[in-house]
Amino acid sequence: MKGISIAVFCILTLSLNSQKLTRYIDPMIGSGGHGHVFVGASAPFGAVKLGPENFYKGWDWCSGYHYGDSILIGFSHTHLSGTGIGDLSDILIMPYTGAVKLDKGQEAAWKEGYGSHYSHKNEKVTPGYYSVMLDDHKIKVELSASERAGLHRYTFPQNSEAHIIIDLKEGINDKTTDSYIEQVDPYTLGGYRFSSGWAKEQQVFFAIKSSVPLTRFDVYDGIKDLLSKSGKGTAIRGLISFDKSPGTVMLKVGISPVSTENALANIKAEIPHWNLEKLVAETESKWNREISAVKAKSTDASAMRIFYSAIYHAMMHPSIFNDHYGAYKGADNKDYDGKSFTNYSVFSTWDTYRAAHPLYLLTNPDRVNDFVNSMLAIFDQQGMLPVWHLQGYETGTMVGIGSMQIIAEAYLKGYRGFDAERAYNAIKKTAMSDYKGLGYVQKFQPIPSDSKTGRPVASAMEYAISDGSIALMAKALGKQDDYEYFRKRSQNYKLYFDGENGFFRGKMSDGSWNPNFDPIKSTRPYAADYAEGNAWQYLWLVPQDVEGLIKLLGGEKEFVSRLDTFFSLESKGGEVLVDLTGLIGQYAHGNEPSHHIAYLYAFAGQQWKTAEKVHQIISDFYHDAPDGIIGNEDCGQMSAWYVFSAMGFYPVFPSSGIYVFGSPVFDEITLYVGNNKKFKIETENNAPGNIYIQSVMLNGRSYTKSYITHDDIIAGGTLKFRMGSKPNPEFGSRPEDRPVSMP
Repeated sequence: MKGISIAVFCILTLSLNSQKLTRYIDPMIGSGGHGHVFVGASAPFGAVKLGPENFYKGWDWCSGYHYGDSILIGFSHTHLSGTGIGDLSDILIMPYTGAVKLDKGQEAAWKEGYGSHYSHKNEKVTPGYYSVMLDDHKIKVELSASERAGLHRYTFPQNSEAHIIIDLKEGINDKTTDSYIEQVDPYTLGGYRFSSGWAKEQQVFFAIKSSVPLTRFDVYDGIKDLLSKSGKGTAIRGLISFDKSPGTVMLKVGISPVSTENALANIKAEIPHWNLEKLVAETESKWNREISAVKAKSTDASAMRIFYSAIYHAMMHPSIFNDHYGAYKGADNKDYDGKSFTNYSVFSTWDTYRAAHPLYLLTNPDRVNDFVNSMLAIFDQQGMLPVWHLQGYETGTMVGIGSMQIIAEAYLKGYRGFDAERAYNAIKKTAMSDYKGLGYVQKFQPIPSDSKTGRPVASAMEYAISDGSIALMAKALGKQDDYEYFRKRSQNYKLYFDGENGFFRGKMSDGSWNPNFDPIKSTRPYAADYAEGNAWQYLWLVPQDVEGLIKLLGGEKEFVSRLDTFFSLESKGGEVLVDLTGLIGQYAHGNEPSHHIAYLYAFAGQQWKTAEKVHQIISDFYHDAPDGIIGNEDCGQMSAWYVFSAMGFYPVFPSSGIYVFGSPVFDEITLYVGNNKKFKIETENNAPGNIYIQSVMLNGRSYTKSYITHDDIIAGGTLKFRMGSKPNPEFGSRPEDRPVSMP
């Protein structure tokens, strides 16, 4: 009982200390520019992301909403956050007034459809709440959400005919393949929407409960009235109508990957009441609890908003993909009870293995084992670990298989809520499969540029990083032969190094270099060997063996010189892909392969240059405004980079357990690392211009290393940076004080 009492006391203390941290969250940060973040109501990592929908106009509307827009067509229940490809936006519902309109219409003539103009001055969004006034219909819309259900409240104007349309034809960048709706009773609707888009086979079941009887409900296929209370087709729409204003109407909408019955059960389990304010408070409390794993102190209110908004955005995905009682749809399209773990989907592993998943290991330890078990279930169902898994479907997007690293890192950092042998078996079988060039990797051969494997250099570089993680996990499990084999595979990046020009480049089947090569161009055909980048950016993608890269480039002096050139060499407009944003020379912060590069100076004993570049990136590319994220947020990765960097360190090679020092932002940050322990980061002389580390103390003792380990952090204690306006070239310069790639 004594232990339980202490635990309860600590939880209560943490809760009191972290009250109202959500006041710093601005969900609009990243909703403009190219951030593509979700705007609306959701619970942390929730399946339901209930928010507004603009007319889809391409790339910058991948989340359904863009701050620069002014027309809404409804409110959908599933959304992606920060991706560069659009999908989801299932179960679109729109209230409106006046004559019956069955289609959203065209943006140029939106009044001919059911859409409406809106203004940001009449819009409010907080964690768990979204509201807006529909100007053309004079309807106030308020939304909130639990993990698997949404709550709508519509306040209609007096003396007007009113309608609520459920449009199952609509979705982002996809096509409805089948849909169904029926009126179950005077208060209940049910159905499903199946679609094909980025996820080629997506299924969402739904149930809707109304606060008022639905005395007029009609079903249409397109604009054809089916004269029935139910209907099935590819353009099904359900229309609720009221001859005169109903005043306030509330709808509860549950979703499920399995069945309409389960969607209804999700409503009953998660929103048993009709109190919107209560649900908003409950969901905000969940966000408070989630983000309070990190407590920052600063007199700079803008920095606090950027920081906590970044944590908020990092906790949008992965998304829960099961019902309240556990059932979910597997990657093999079969139903599973899922009672032993919470199943997740939306695994953007190419992005998130770099910083987002390493962050969850510190901030969301209660979810990590479920992330891993979800990936292992996917392996059982599809025969390999996930690459980019979306709502139970493997899209295969991007290169490499980042889930191998995510699982290995979790094990290496002490997580044991999954079967380690089962996990290692899944990793090894995936690594030994014939997926996208792995057959060449296994034979220690370059993946040919003229093979059918796209982006071969980028693929091989990512596989080599994974192999480094696998080697470390094999070593920890006592599998020495496997350790040596995968350690050797982690060196495969050297197969692509052209010693004459000093870059990694593609090789043809006959062993010759790919003639289509220009290191500064990121457009085809010159950059076809890379994934959304150029040879300059991929020169540094060797976090598992920075020491080997230093040797390959001719030693520390040449390594640093090449880094300096990298951060200063300009490109011309036509040479750069549109989604390579946040440029400092050739560095592109808007794309993930660049994210670790600023921290590489520390490996050559020049940590002060890392501090300089990290400070510049933080200052230039993260702002307290709708365009405050420089590129696609990418399911938490862009935000996780900021969270780590603002704390003062970053996981260059996550599986190593080493975090390299940069330039901290805050006066004080406390990480609550579990087991009643906390790790405090203090910054002395934290003032504008004082961006360079002068010295470091760890638990009251002088600390000369330019990095800290995961074990140091989770043991609890105090890390103190003393900052100054001028570089201290001696700090971290000795070989024994520098980070190592694979300790």
